[in-house]
Amino acid sequence: MAIASTIRPCCSHLLISQIIPKYPYHFSKSQKCPHRYEVVAQAASTAPAPHPTFDPVGTGSATPPHILLHGLKPLVFTPLLPFPEKIRNVDPVRHEPIPRTESVAEREAWKLLNQSVVNYCGKPVGTVAVADAGAFKGELLNYDQVFIRDFVPSALAFLLKGETEIVRNFLLHTLQLQSWEKTVDCYSPGQGLMPASFKVRTAPIDGNADAEEEVLDPDFGESAIGRVAPVDSGLWWIILLRAYGKITGDFSLLERVDVQTGIKLILNLCLSDGFDMFPTLLVTDGSCMIDRRMGIHGHPLEIQSLFYSALRCAKEMLTFNEGSANLIRAIKNRLSALSFHVREYYWVDLQKLNEIYRYKTEEYSQNATNKFNIYPEQIPTWLVDWIPDRGGYLIGNVQPAHMDFRFFSLGNLWAIVSSLTTPKQAEGILSLIEEKWDDLIGTMPLKISYPALESDEWRIITGSDPKNTPWSYHNGGSWPTLLWQFTLACIKMGRPDLAQRAISTAEKRLLDDNWPEYYDTPTGRFVGKQSRLYQTWTVAGFLTSKLLLEKPELASILTFEEDLELLEGCACRLSRNGRTRCSRQAARSQLLGTVPRP
Repeated sequence: MAIASTIRPCCSHLLISQIIPKYPYHFSKSQKCPHRYEVVAQAASTAPAPHPTFDPVGTGSATPPHILLHGLKPLVFTPLLPFPEKIRNVDPVRHEPIPRTESVAEREAWKLLNQSVVNYCGKPVGTVAVADAGAFKGELLNYDQVFIRDFVPSALAFLLKGETEIVRNFLLHTLQLQSWEKTVDCYSPGQGLMPASFKVRTAPIDGNADAEEEVLDPDFGESAIGRVAPVDSGLWWIILLRAYGKITGDFSLLERVDVQTGIKLILNLCLSDGFDMFPTLLVTDGSCMIDRRMGIHGHPLEIQSLFYSALRCAKEMLTFNEGSANLIRAIKNRLSALSFHVREYYWVDLQKLNEIYRYKTEEYSQNATNKFNIYPEQIPTWLVDWIPDRGGYLIGNVQPAHMDFRFFSLGNLWAIVSSLTTPKQAEGILSLIEEKWDDLIGTMPLKISYPALESDEWRIITGSDPKNTPWSYHNGGSWPTLLWQFTLACIKMGRPDLAQRAISTAEKRLLDDNWPEYYDTPTGRFVGKQSRLYQTWTVAGFLTSKLLLEKPELASILTFEEDLELLEGCACRLSRNGRTRCSRQAARSQLLGTVPRP
Protein backbone atom coordinates (compact mmCIF):
# COMPACT_ATOMS: atom_id res chain seq x y z
CA MET A 1 0.00 0.00 0.00
CA ALA A 2 1.38 3.36 -1.01
CA ILE A 3 1.38 6.19 1.49
CA ALA A 4 1.18 9.84 0.46
CA SER A 5 1.35 13.01 2.50
CA THR A 6 -0.78 16.06 1.96
CA ILE A 7 1.63 18.97 1.50
CA ARG A 8 0.87 22.69 1.38
CA PRO A 9 2.85 24.01 -1.61
CA CYS A 10 3.91 27.59 -2.32
CA CYS A 11 4.67 28.21 1.36
CA SER A 12 7.88 29.16 3.09
CA HIS A 13 7.98 25.80 4.81
CA LEU A 14 6.34 22.44 4.15
CA LEU A 15 3.87 20.94 6.60
CA ILE A 16 2.58 17.40 6.60
CA SER A 17 -1.05 17.97 7.61
CA GLN A 18 -2.04 14.33 7.79
CA ILE A 19 -0.87 10.98 6.55
CA ILE A 20 -3.66 8.91 5.09
CA PRO A 21 -3.80 5.95 2.73
CA LYS A 22 -3.51 6.85 -0.93
CA TYR A 23 -3.53 4.35 -3.75
CA PRO A 24 -1.70 4.57 -7.07
CA TYR A 25 -3.79 5.21 -10.13
CA HIS A 26 -1.16 6.05 -12.79
CA PHE A 27 -0.55 3.15 -15.12
CA SER A 28 1.35 2.89 -18.38
CA LYS A 29 -0.59 2.12 -21.52
CA SER A 30 2.01 -0.49 -22.34
CA GLN A 31 1.25 -2.36 -19.12
CA LYS A 32 -1.81 -4.29 -18.11
CA CYS A 33 -3.97 -2.06 -15.94
CA PRO A 34 -5.13 -3.96 -12.86
CA HIS A 35 -8.42 -3.26 -11.18
CA ARG A 36 -8.06 -0.83 -8.32
CA TYR A 37 -9.53 -3.30 -5.88
CA GLU A 38 -6.73 -5.72 -6.81
CA VAL A 39 -4.15 -3.03 -6.06
CA VAL A 40 -5.74 -1.80 -2.86
CA ALA A 41 -6.29 -4.91 -0.82
CA GLN A 42 -5.43 -8.56 -1.02
CA ALA A 43 -8.02 -9.19 1.66
CA ALA A 44 -10.88 -8.73 -0.77
CA SER A 45 -9.99 -12.00 -2.47
CA THR A 46 -10.43 -13.89 0.77
CA ALA A 47 -13.62 -12.10 1.80
CA PRO A 48 -16.81 -14.14 2.07
CA ALA A 49 -18.85 -14.43 -1.07
CA PRO A 50 -21.42 -11.68 -1.50
CA HIS A 51 -25.10 -12.32 -1.09
CA PRO A 52 -26.98 -13.51 -4.16
CA THR A 53 -27.20 -10.64 -6.60
CA PHE A 54 -30.66 -9.23 -7.10
CA ASP A 55 -31.46 -9.11 -10.81
CA PRO A 56 -33.43 -5.89 -11.35
CA VAL A 57 -34.57 -6.90 -14.82
CA GLY A 58 -34.94 -10.64 -14.27
CA THR A 59 -37.94 -12.75 -13.47
CA GLY A 60 -37.92 -11.91 -9.80
CA SER A 61 -36.84 -15.41 -8.75
CA ALA A 62 -33.59 -14.21 -7.21
CA THR A 63 -33.55 -13.74 -3.46
CA PRO A 64 -33.46 -10.07 -2.43
CA PRO A 65 -30.15 -9.26 -0.78
CA HIS A 66 -29.66 -8.35 2.86
CA ILE A 67 -26.84 -6.53 4.52
CA LEU A 68 -25.89 -6.77 8.16
CA LEU A 69 -22.79 -4.78 9.02
CA HIS A 70 -21.74 -5.67 12.53
CA GLY A 71 -25.21 -5.70 14.00
CA LEU A 72 -26.64 -2.70 12.17
CA LYS A 73 -30.14 -2.77 10.74
CA PRO A 74 -30.33 -4.94 7.58
CA LEU A 75 -31.08 -3.38 4.24
CA VAL A 76 -33.92 -5.33 2.68
CA PHE A 77 -35.81 -4.87 -0.55
CA THR A 78 -39.38 -4.24 0.50
CA PRO A 79 -42.08 -3.62 -2.09
CA LEU A 80 -43.55 -0.15 -2.00
CA LEU A 81 -47.21 0.70 -2.49
CA PRO A 82 -48.87 -1.38 -5.23
CA PHE A 83 -48.31 0.03 -8.68
CA PRO A 84 -51.61 0.89 -10.38
CA GLU A 85 -52.50 -1.31 -13.33
CA LYS A 86 -53.41 1.77 -15.31
CA ILE A 87 -49.72 2.73 -15.21
CA ARG A 88 -48.19 -0.74 -15.58
CA ASN A 89 -49.71 -3.10 -18.14
CA VAL A 90 -50.57 -6.42 -16.50
CA ASP A 91 -51.49 -9.71 -18.11
CA PRO A 92 -55.15 -10.28 -17.06
CA VAL A 93 -54.68 -14.07 -16.95
CA ARG A 94 -51.24 -14.52 -15.40
CA HIS A 95 -51.39 -11.27 -13.44
CA GLU A 96 -47.80 -10.54 -14.38
CA PRO A 97 -46.34 -7.37 -15.92
CA ILE A 98 -46.34 -7.45 -19.71
CA PRO A 99 -42.90 -6.69 -21.18
CA ARG A 100 -42.98 -3.12 -22.42
CA THR A 101 -41.70 -2.11 -25.85
CA GLU A 102 -39.14 0.68 -25.70
CA SER A 103 -40.14 3.92 -27.36
CA VAL A 104 -38.05 5.65 -30.02
CA ALA A 105 -36.93 8.19 -27.42
CA GLU A 106 -35.78 5.43 -25.04
CA ARG A 107 -33.80 3.63 -27.72
CA GLU A 108 -32.09 6.87 -28.71
CA ALA A 109 -31.43 7.67 -25.04
CA TRP A 110 -29.72 4.33 -24.42
CA LYS A 111 -27.61 4.85 -27.53
CA LEU A 112 -26.47 8.25 -26.27
CA LEU A 113 -25.87 7.03 -22.72
CA ASN A 114 -23.66 4.15 -23.92
CA GLN A 115 -21.91 6.58 -26.22
CA SER A 116 -21.02 8.82 -23.27
CA VAL A 117 -19.17 6.10 -21.33
CA VAL A 118 -15.56 6.91 -20.44
CA ASN A 119 -12.95 4.15 -20.19
CA TYR A 120 -9.82 4.20 -18.07
CA CYS A 121 -7.26 1.46 -18.59
CA GLY A 122 -9.81 -0.43 -20.63
CA LYS A 123 -12.54 -0.33 -17.98
CA PRO A 124 -15.64 1.91 -17.85
CA VAL A 125 -15.40 4.51 -15.06
CA GLY A 126 -18.19 7.00 -15.75
CA THR A 127 -20.02 9.11 -18.32
CA VAL A 128 -19.01 12.50 -19.67
CA ALA A 129 -21.33 15.47 -19.22
CA VAL A 130 -22.18 15.73 -22.92
CA ALA A 131 -23.27 12.54 -24.68
CA ASP A 132 -22.50 13.56 -28.26
CA ALA A 133 -19.33 15.65 -28.47
CA GLY A 134 -19.56 15.63 -32.28
CA ALA A 135 -22.73 17.69 -32.13
CA PHE A 136 -21.26 20.08 -29.60
CA LYS A 137 -20.90 23.53 -31.10
CA GLY A 138 -18.14 25.67 -29.70
CA GLU A 139 -15.64 24.93 -26.94
CA LEU A 140 -16.25 21.84 -24.82
CA LEU A 141 -15.07 23.59 -21.64
CA ASN A 142 -15.45 20.98 -18.87
CA TYR A 143 -18.30 19.09 -20.51
CA ASP A 144 -15.87 16.33 -21.49
CA GLN A 145 -15.35 15.44 -17.82
CA VAL A 146 -17.07 12.96 -15.52
CA PHE A 147 -19.00 14.87 -12.85
CA ILE A 148 -19.97 13.04 -9.67
CA ARG A 149 -23.41 14.64 -9.38
CA ASP A 150 -24.06 14.23 -13.12
CA PHE A 151 -23.09 10.56 -13.08
CA VAL A 152 -25.61 9.59 -10.38
CA PRO A 153 -28.62 9.31 -12.75
CA SER A 154 -26.38 7.51 -15.27
CA ALA A 155 -25.27 5.08 -12.55
CA LEU A 156 -28.87 4.41 -11.53
CA ALA A 157 -29.90 3.78 -15.14
CA PHE A 158 -27.09 1.23 -15.47
CA LEU A 159 -27.89 -0.38 -12.11
CA LEU A 160 -31.59 -0.68 -12.89
CA LYS A 161 -30.65 -2.20 -16.24
CA GLY A 162 -28.41 -4.77 -14.53
CA GLU A 163 -25.06 -3.27 -15.63
CA THR A 164 -23.03 -2.80 -12.45
CA GLU A 165 -19.33 -2.82 -13.41
CA ILE A 166 -19.20 0.84 -14.40
CA VAL A 167 -20.72 1.91 -11.08
CA ARG A 168 -18.29 -0.18 -9.04
CA ASN A 169 -15.33 1.21 -10.99
CA PHE A 170 -16.62 4.76 -10.57
CA LEU A 171 -17.00 4.39 -6.80
CA LEU A 172 -13.49 3.02 -6.38
CA HIS A 173 -11.74 5.47 -8.68
CA THR A 174 -13.36 8.55 -7.19
CA LEU A 175 -12.47 7.18 -3.77
CA GLN A 176 -8.80 7.19 -4.77
CA LEU A 177 -9.09 10.81 -5.86
CA GLN A 178 -10.43 11.83 -2.47
CA SER A 179 -7.01 12.52 -0.96
CA TRP A 180 -5.58 14.35 -3.99
CA GLU A 181 -3.75 17.45 -2.79
CA LYS A 182 -5.16 20.33 -4.84
CA THR A 183 -5.03 23.95 -3.71
CA VAL A 184 -6.35 27.42 -4.47
CA ASP A 185 -3.80 30.18 -3.80
CA CYS A 186 -1.62 27.95 -1.60
CA TYR A 187 -4.55 26.77 0.50
CA SER A 188 -5.62 23.12 0.74
CA PRO A 189 -9.20 22.07 1.52
CA GLY A 190 -10.01 19.67 4.34
CA GLN A 191 -9.37 15.95 4.07
CA GLY A 192 -12.33 14.00 2.77
CA LEU A 193 -13.34 16.41 0.00
CA MET A 194 -14.51 14.64 -3.13
CA PRO A 195 -13.78 16.19 -6.54
CA ALA A 196 -16.50 17.86 -8.56
CA SER A 197 -15.30 16.01 -11.64
CA PHE A 198 -12.39 14.17 -13.20
CA LYS A 199 -10.98 13.69 -16.65
CA VAL A 200 -9.09 10.79 -18.20
CA ARG A 201 -6.08 12.06 -20.12
CA THR A 202 -2.80 10.74 -21.41
CA ALA A 203 0.55 11.98 -20.15
CA PRO A 204 4.15 11.07 -21.07
CA ILE A 205 5.89 8.71 -18.70
CA ASP A 206 8.81 10.30 -16.85
CA GLY A 207 12.08 9.50 -18.57
CA ASN A 208 10.43 7.98 -21.64
CA ALA A 209 9.22 10.46 -24.24
CA ASP A 210 7.88 7.70 -26.51
CA ALA A 211 5.57 6.13 -23.90
CA GLU A 212 2.35 7.43 -22.42
CA GLU A 213 0.14 6.55 -19.51
CA GLU A 214 -3.47 7.25 -18.65
CA VAL A 215 -4.07 9.45 -15.61
CA LEU A 216 -7.14 10.68 -13.80
CA ASP A 217 -7.08 14.45 -13.43
CA PRO A 218 -9.57 15.62 -10.76
CA ASP A 219 -11.07 19.07 -10.30
CA PHE A 220 -11.89 20.08 -6.71
CA GLY A 221 -13.16 23.50 -7.68
CA GLU A 222 -9.79 25.11 -8.40
CA SER A 223 -10.79 25.32 -12.09
CA ALA A 224 -14.53 25.84 -11.61
CA ILE A 225 -16.44 29.05 -12.21
CA GLY A 226 -16.09 31.01 -8.99
CA ARG A 227 -13.49 28.54 -7.63
CA VAL A 228 -16.04 26.94 -5.30
CA ALA A 229 -15.45 23.49 -3.82
CA PRO A 230 -18.28 20.95 -4.39
CA VAL A 231 -20.01 20.20 -1.09
CA ASP A 232 -22.50 17.77 -2.61
CA SER A 233 -20.03 15.42 -4.36
CA GLY A 234 -19.16 13.45 -1.24
CA LEU A 235 -22.83 13.27 -0.23
CA TRP A 236 -23.84 11.89 -3.64
CA TRP A 237 -20.98 9.38 -3.48
CA ILE A 238 -22.26 7.93 -0.19
CA ILE A 239 -25.85 7.79 -1.50
CA LEU A 240 -24.74 5.98 -4.66
CA LEU A 241 -22.58 3.57 -2.66
CA ARG A 242 -25.61 2.42 -0.66
CA ALA A 243 -27.72 2.07 -3.81
CA TYR A 244 -25.01 -0.06 -5.43
CA GLY A 245 -24.74 -2.32 -2.39
CA LYS A 246 -28.48 -2.83 -2.11
CA ILE A 247 -29.11 -3.65 -5.75
CA THR A 248 -26.06 -5.88 -6.34
CA GLY A 249 -25.60 -7.62 -2.98
CA ASP A 250 -21.88 -6.83 -3.25
CA PHE A 251 -21.59 -5.92 0.42
CA SER A 252 -17.96 -6.97 0.61
CA LEU A 253 -17.25 -3.68 -1.16
CA LEU A 254 -18.96 -1.72 1.59
CA GLU A 255 -16.93 -3.45 4.31
CA ARG A 256 -13.53 -2.84 2.71
CA VAL A 257 -11.13 -0.76 4.74
CA ASP A 258 -10.60 1.88 2.04
CA VAL A 259 -14.33 2.33 1.47
CA GLN A 260 -15.05 2.58 5.18
CA THR A 261 -12.22 5.10 5.50
CA GLY A 262 -13.63 7.13 2.61
CA ILE A 263 -17.05 7.33 4.26
CA LYS A 264 -15.48 8.43 7.56
CA LEU A 265 -13.38 11.14 5.90
CA ILE A 266 -16.43 12.64 4.22
CA LEU A 267 -18.42 12.56 7.45
CA ASN A 268 -15.58 13.97 9.54
CA LEU A 269 -15.41 16.90 7.11
CA CYS A 270 -19.17 17.51 7.29
CA LEU A 271 -19.49 16.94 11.05
CA SER A 272 -16.49 19.01 12.12
CA ASP A 273 -17.13 21.60 14.82
CA GLY A 274 -17.08 25.27 13.94
CA PHE A 275 -18.75 28.55 14.77
CA ASP A 276 -22.13 27.53 13.41
CA MET A 277 -24.87 27.01 16.03
CA PHE A 278 -27.32 25.17 13.78
CA PRO A 279 -27.40 21.41 12.96
CA THR A 280 -27.66 22.28 9.26
CA LEU A 281 -24.55 22.20 7.07
CA LEU A 282 -23.07 25.66 6.44
CA VAL A 283 -21.90 26.13 2.84
CA THR A 284 -21.14 28.88 0.37
CA ASP A 285 -23.02 29.93 -2.75
CA GLY A 286 -22.43 27.79 -5.83
CA SER A 287 -21.34 24.67 -3.95
CA CYS A 288 -24.08 22.33 -5.22
CA MET A 289 -26.17 21.77 -8.34
CA ILE A 290 -26.94 25.51 -8.39
CA ASP A 291 -23.28 26.22 -9.08
CA ARG A 292 -23.50 29.96 -9.67
CA ARG A 293 -24.28 32.85 -7.39
CA MET A 294 -28.00 32.62 -6.62
CA GLY A 295 -28.22 33.79 -3.01
CA ILE A 296 -28.31 30.28 -1.52
CA HIS A 297 -25.25 30.65 0.72
CA GLY A 298 -25.65 29.65 4.35
CA HIS A 299 -27.92 26.66 4.88
CA PRO A 300 -29.58 25.90 1.50
CA LEU A 301 -32.26 23.22 1.58
CA GLU A 302 -30.66 21.16 -1.21
CA ILE A 303 -27.53 20.53 0.84
CA GLN A 304 -29.50 19.77 4.01
CA SER A 305 -31.62 17.14 2.24
CA LEU A 306 -28.57 15.46 0.69
CA PHE A 307 -26.69 15.74 3.99
CA TYR A 308 -29.53 14.04 5.86
CA SER A 309 -29.74 11.27 3.25
CA ALA A 310 -25.97 10.70 3.31
CA LEU A 311 -25.98 10.50 7.11
CA ARG A 312 -28.73 7.88 7.03
CA CYS A 313 -26.84 5.91 4.37
CA ALA A 314 -23.63 6.05 6.40
CA LYS A 315 -25.46 5.01 9.58
CA GLU A 316 -26.43 1.78 7.84
CA MET A 317 -23.14 1.12 6.05
CA LEU A 318 -20.50 1.91 8.69
CA THR A 319 -19.13 -1.18 10.40
CA PHE A 320 -19.52 -0.91 14.14
CA ASN A 321 -16.27 -1.13 16.08
CA GLU A 322 -14.27 0.90 18.57
CA GLY A 323 -13.01 3.19 15.84
CA SER A 324 -16.46 4.05 14.51
CA ALA A 325 -18.56 4.07 17.68
CA ASN A 326 -18.13 7.78 18.33
CA LEU A 327 -18.80 8.66 14.70
CA ILE A 328 -22.00 6.58 14.61
CA ARG A 329 -23.13 8.28 17.81
CA ALA A 330 -22.43 11.69 16.28
CA ILE A 331 -24.41 10.70 13.16
CA LYS A 332 -27.45 9.72 15.23
CA ASN A 333 -27.32 12.95 17.22
CA ARG A 334 -26.98 15.06 14.09
CA LEU A 335 -29.81 13.23 12.34
CA SER A 336 -32.13 13.87 15.26
CA ALA A 337 -31.33 17.55 15.51
CA LEU A 338 -31.32 18.10 11.73
CA SER A 339 -34.70 16.44 11.18
CA PHE A 340 -36.34 18.52 13.89
CA HIS A 341 -34.68 21.74 12.72
CA VAL A 342 -35.74 21.41 9.07
CA ARG A 343 -39.26 20.19 9.81
CA GLU A 344 -39.89 22.96 12.31
CA TYR A 345 -38.18 25.99 10.75
CA TYR A 346 -38.14 25.32 6.98
CA TRP A 347 -41.77 24.24 6.57
CA VAL A 348 -44.26 26.76 5.20
CA ASP A 349 -47.95 26.32 4.54
CA LEU A 350 -50.87 28.72 4.83
CA GLN A 351 -51.09 28.20 8.59
CA LYS A 352 -47.36 28.74 9.10
CA LEU A 353 -47.40 31.81 6.88
CA ASN A 354 -50.15 33.31 9.01
CA GLU A 355 -48.01 32.68 12.07
CA ILE A 356 -44.99 34.41 10.51
CA TYR A 357 -47.23 37.30 9.48
CA ARG A 358 -47.96 37.92 13.17
CA TYR A 359 -44.42 37.40 14.46
CA LYS A 360 -43.10 39.64 17.20
CA THR A 361 -39.50 40.70 16.67
CA GLU A 362 -36.47 41.41 18.87
CA GLU A 363 -37.36 38.55 21.22
CA TYR A 364 -34.50 37.81 23.60
CA SER A 365 -35.14 34.57 25.47
CA GLN A 366 -34.77 30.83 25.16
CA ASN A 367 -38.53 30.52 24.80
CA ALA A 368 -38.85 32.99 21.93
CA THR A 369 -41.32 32.05 19.21
CA ASN A 370 -39.50 34.02 16.51
CA LYS A 371 -36.14 32.36 17.11
CA PHE A 372 -34.40 33.76 14.01
CA ASN A 373 -35.76 37.30 14.38
CA ILE A 374 -37.67 37.14 11.11
CA TYR A 375 -39.44 40.36 10.15
CA PRO A 376 -42.97 39.77 8.80
CA GLU A 377 -42.26 42.28 6.03
CA GLN A 378 -40.03 39.62 4.45
CA ILE A 379 -43.08 37.68 3.27
CA PRO A 380 -43.02 38.32 -0.50
CA THR A 381 -46.15 39.58 -2.21
CA TRP A 382 -46.10 36.74 -4.76
CA LEU A 383 -46.36 34.13 -2.02
CA VAL A 384 -49.50 35.56 -0.40
CA ASP A 385 -51.68 34.65 -3.37
CA TRP A 386 -49.56 31.75 -4.67
CA ILE A 387 -49.54 29.37 -1.73
CA PRO A 388 -52.59 27.08 -1.93
CA ASP A 389 -55.01 26.24 0.86
CA ARG A 390 -53.89 22.62 0.60
CA GLY A 391 -50.23 21.65 0.83
CA GLY A 392 -46.96 23.40 1.55
CA TYR A 393 -43.22 23.11 1.03
CA LEU A 394 -39.78 23.51 2.59
CA ILE A 395 -38.38 26.97 1.91
CA GLY A 396 -34.95 27.40 0.40
CA ASN A 397 -33.02 28.76 3.37
CA VAL A 398 -33.29 29.96 6.97
CA GLN A 399 -30.74 32.31 8.52
CA PRO A 400 -30.79 35.05 11.15
CA ALA A 401 -33.31 37.70 10.00
CA HIS A 402 -33.70 35.97 6.64
CA MET A 403 -36.05 33.40 5.12
CA ASP A 404 -35.66 32.50 1.47
CA PHE A 405 -39.26 31.70 0.47
CA ARG A 406 -38.38 30.38 -3.00
CA PHE A 407 -39.39 26.82 -3.89
CA PHE A 408 -36.34 24.66 -4.73
CA SER A 409 -37.27 21.38 -6.38
CA LEU A 410 -34.23 19.24 -5.61
CA GLY A 411 -34.25 20.01 -1.88
CA ASN A 412 -37.98 19.35 -1.52
CA LEU A 413 -37.96 16.16 -3.58
CA TRP A 414 -34.94 14.71 -1.81
CA ALA A 415 -36.45 15.62 1.57
CA ILE A 416 -39.35 13.34 0.63
CA VAL A 417 -37.04 10.57 -0.59
CA SER A 418 -34.93 10.57 2.59
CA SER A 419 -37.88 11.11 4.99
CA LEU A 420 -36.43 14.39 6.16
CA THR A 421 -40.03 15.59 6.03
CA THR A 422 -42.89 14.10 8.01
CA PRO A 423 -45.30 11.96 5.96
CA LYS A 424 -47.86 14.76 6.19
CA GLN A 425 -45.33 17.30 4.90
CA ALA A 426 -44.29 14.96 2.07
CA GLU A 427 -47.91 14.66 0.99
CA GLY A 428 -48.20 18.44 1.24
CA ILE A 429 -45.25 19.00 -1.11
CA LEU A 430 -46.71 16.74 -3.80
CA SER A 431 -50.12 18.36 -3.29
CA LEU A 432 -48.54 21.77 -3.85
CA ILE A 433 -46.81 20.56 -7.03
CA GLU A 434 -50.13 19.17 -8.28
CA GLU A 435 -51.96 22.40 -7.41
CA LYS A 436 -49.26 24.55 -9.07
CA TRP A 437 -48.57 22.18 -11.96
CA ASP A 438 -48.41 24.90 -14.62
CA ASP A 439 -45.88 26.88 -12.56
CA LEU A 440 -43.57 24.06 -11.44
CA ILE A 441 -43.98 21.50 -14.24
CA GLY A 442 -45.33 23.45 -17.21
CA THR A 443 -44.42 22.22 -20.68
CA MET A 444 -41.05 20.81 -19.57
CA PRO A 445 -40.47 19.40 -16.09
CA LEU A 446 -39.08 20.52 -13.72
CA LYS A 447 -38.54 24.05 -12.37
CA ILE A 448 -35.26 24.08 -10.46
CA SER A 449 -36.47 27.09 -8.46
CA TYR A 450 -39.58 29.23 -8.31
CA PRO A 451 -40.08 32.11 -8.83
CA ALA A 452 -37.22 33.71 -10.73
CA LEU A 453 -35.22 36.63 -9.40
CA GLU A 454 -36.04 39.70 -11.47
CA SER A 455 -35.10 43.38 -11.85
CA ASP A 456 -33.00 44.82 -9.01
CA GLU A 457 -33.21 41.58 -7.05
CA TRP A 458 -31.61 39.71 -9.97
CA ARG A 459 -28.87 42.34 -10.37
CA ILE A 460 -28.00 42.44 -6.67
CA ILE A 461 -28.18 38.73 -5.81
CA THR A 462 -26.70 37.22 -8.98
CA GLY A 463 -24.30 40.05 -9.75
CA SER A 464 -26.14 40.65 -13.05
CA ASP A 465 -25.24 37.13 -14.21
CA PRO A 466 -26.08 37.03 -17.96
CA LYS A 467 -26.68 33.27 -17.81
CA ASN A 468 -29.02 33.49 -14.83
CA THR A 469 -31.40 36.02 -16.35
CA PRO A 470 -35.02 35.64 -15.16
CA TRP A 471 -36.55 32.23 -16.00
CA SER A 472 -33.28 30.85 -17.35
CA TYR A 473 -30.63 28.39 -16.17
CA HIS A 474 -30.67 28.21 -12.36
CA ASN A 475 -32.87 31.29 -12.05
CA GLY A 476 -36.22 29.64 -12.67
CA GLY A 477 -35.15 27.43 -15.56
CA SER A 478 -36.65 23.98 -16.18
CA TRP A 479 -34.29 21.01 -15.83
CA PRO A 480 -35.44 17.65 -17.24
CA THR A 481 -32.75 15.79 -15.28
CA LEU A 482 -34.87 16.41 -12.14
CA LEU A 483 -37.47 13.99 -13.54
CA TRP A 484 -35.90 10.95 -11.89
CA GLN A 485 -35.97 12.54 -8.45
CA PHE A 486 -39.57 13.62 -8.95
CA THR A 487 -40.41 10.06 -10.02
CA LEU A 488 -38.67 8.65 -6.94
CA ALA A 489 -40.62 10.94 -4.60
CA CYS A 490 -43.92 10.15 -6.33
CA ILE A 491 -43.36 6.40 -6.11
CA LYS A 492 -42.46 6.63 -2.43
CA MET A 493 -45.68 8.52 -1.68
CA GLY A 494 -47.86 6.26 -3.82
CA ARG A 495 -48.43 8.85 -6.57
CA PRO A 496 -46.78 7.33 -9.67
CA ASP A 497 -49.55 8.89 -11.75
CA LEU A 498 -47.99 12.32 -11.20
CA ALA A 499 -44.60 11.04 -12.35
CA GLN A 500 -46.12 9.38 -15.41
CA ARG A 501 -47.83 12.63 -16.32
CA ALA A 502 -44.58 14.59 -16.07
CA ILE A 503 -42.56 12.00 -18.00
CA SER A 504 -45.14 11.92 -20.79
CA THR A 505 -44.91 15.70 -21.05
CA ALA A 506 -41.11 15.57 -21.30
CA GLU A 507 -40.94 12.64 -23.70
CA LYS A 508 -42.89 14.58 -26.34
CA ARG A 509 -40.07 17.11 -26.67
CA LEU A 510 -36.72 15.73 -25.44
CA LEU A 511 -35.92 13.70 -28.54
CA ASP A 512 -36.90 16.45 -30.99
CA ASP A 513 -35.05 19.09 -28.95
CA ASN A 514 -31.85 16.98 -28.84
CA TRP A 515 -31.82 16.42 -25.06
CA PRO A 516 -31.01 19.95 -23.87
CA GLU A 517 -29.56 20.82 -20.48
CA TYR A 518 -32.37 23.18 -19.49
CA TYR A 519 -35.35 25.16 -20.79
CA ASP A 520 -36.25 28.86 -20.49
CA THR A 521 -39.40 30.95 -19.86
CA PRO A 522 -41.90 30.63 -17.00
CA THR A 523 -43.47 27.47 -18.46
CA GLY A 524 -40.35 25.99 -20.08
CA ARG A 525 -41.45 26.50 -23.68
CA PHE A 526 -38.04 27.43 -25.15
CA VAL A 527 -34.77 25.52 -25.15
CA GLY A 528 -32.36 27.44 -22.91
CA LYS A 529 -30.55 30.23 -24.72
CA GLN A 530 -27.17 28.86 -23.60
CA SER A 531 -28.36 25.29 -23.07
CA ARG A 532 -25.94 22.58 -24.16
CA LEU A 533 -27.50 19.80 -26.21
CA TYR A 534 -27.15 16.04 -25.78
CA GLN A 535 -26.69 16.38 -22.02
CA THR A 536 -25.94 13.03 -20.46
CA TRP A 537 -27.81 13.64 -17.23
CA THR A 538 -30.87 14.76 -19.19
CA VAL A 539 -30.71 11.47 -21.07
CA ALA A 540 -30.02 9.44 -17.93
CA GLY A 541 -32.68 11.20 -15.87
CA PHE A 542 -35.29 10.30 -18.47
CA LEU A 543 -34.17 6.66 -18.62
CA THR A 544 -33.99 6.29 -14.84
CA SER A 545 -37.50 7.69 -14.52
CA LYS A 546 -38.81 5.18 -17.04
CA LEU A 547 -37.06 2.26 -15.30
CA LEU A 548 -38.31 3.30 -11.87
CA LEU A 549 -41.89 3.40 -13.12
CA GLU A 550 -41.42 -0.03 -14.64
CA LYS A 551 -39.94 -1.49 -11.43
CA PRO A 552 -41.18 0.78 -8.60
CA GLU A 553 -40.09 -1.68 -5.91
CA LEU A 554 -36.47 -0.84 -6.77
CA ALA A 555 -36.99 2.71 -5.53
CA SER A 556 -36.11 1.33 -2.10
CA ILE A 557 -32.41 1.40 -3.00
CA LEU A 558 -32.59 5.17 -2.55
CA THR A 559 -35.53 5.88 -0.26
CA PHE A 560 -35.83 5.82 3.52
CA GLU A 561 -38.81 5.35 5.79
CA GLU A 562 -39.49 7.33 8.95
CA ASP A 563 -37.22 6.45 11.87
CA LEU A 564 -39.03 7.32 15.10
CA GLU A 565 -35.94 6.54 17.15
CA LEU A 566 -34.19 9.55 15.63
CA LEU A 567 -36.99 11.86 16.71
CA GLU A 568 -37.09 10.46 20.23
CA GLY A 569 -33.41 11.23 20.73
CA CYS A 570 -33.61 14.85 19.60
CA ALA A 571 -32.38 17.50 22.03
CA CYS A 572 -34.65 20.00 20.37
CA ARG A 573 -35.87 22.23 23.16
CA LEU A 574 -34.22 24.38 25.78
CA SER A 575 -35.40 24.92 29.33
CA ARG A 576 -34.10 26.80 32.32
CA ASN A 577 -32.68 23.57 33.65
CA GLY A 578 -30.71 22.94 30.47
CA ARG A 579 -31.37 20.73 27.46
CA THR A 580 -34.35 18.42 27.63
CA ARG A 581 -34.95 15.63 25.20
CA CYS A 582 -38.07 15.27 23.09
CA SER A 583 -40.47 12.85 24.69
CA ARG A 584 -41.95 9.93 22.78
CA GLN A 585 -45.24 11.81 22.67
CA ALA A 586 -43.59 14.88 21.16
CA ALA A 587 -41.82 12.73 18.58
CA ARG A 588 -45.03 11.05 17.55
CA SER A 589 -46.75 14.43 17.36
CA GLN A 590 -44.06 15.62 14.97
CA LEU A 591 -44.43 12.44 12.94
CA LEU A 592 -48.09 13.34 12.46
CA GLY A 593 -47.11 16.86 11.48
CA THR A 594 -48.34 18.62 14.63
CA VAL A 595 -45.11 19.69 16.24
CA PRO A 596 -45.66 21.21 19.70
CA ARG A 597 -44.20 24.69 19.89
CA PRO A 598 -42.00 25.66 22.83
